[in-house]
Amino acid sequence: MSEFTLGGYMEKHERAAAFTGSDGQPYSVAVYVEDEPDPRGRFAASLLFVRWAPAGDRPVGHVETPPLAWGRSAADAEARVLVLSLYDVKAALDEAIAAAPAEW
Repeated sequence: MSEFTLGGYMEKHERAAAFTGSDGQPYSVAVYVEDEPDPRGRFAASLLFVRWAPAGDRPVGHVETPPLAWGRSAADAEARVLVLSLYDVKAALDEAIAAAPAEW
């Protein structure tokens, strides 16, 4: 897997990918897969972005995407998200920030 994909980056660097969001705040990303399949038997996978305090010492919030991929198993759904390019992951972060409530 290319290091320019989410999974490839995490594999090569042995840590979560991190980004500066469109709001200027630091975020790290994790893959979230639903515990149960939907009525069609598909597991949904999303991205969860943890927002960090400016010092990077504690989380201060999060944003998440709607489901970005589905699979017949949780592992299949996760694999489909891990092949997203880092550019697509950053775009998803900025879309999630834009969709967050104003008071956030």
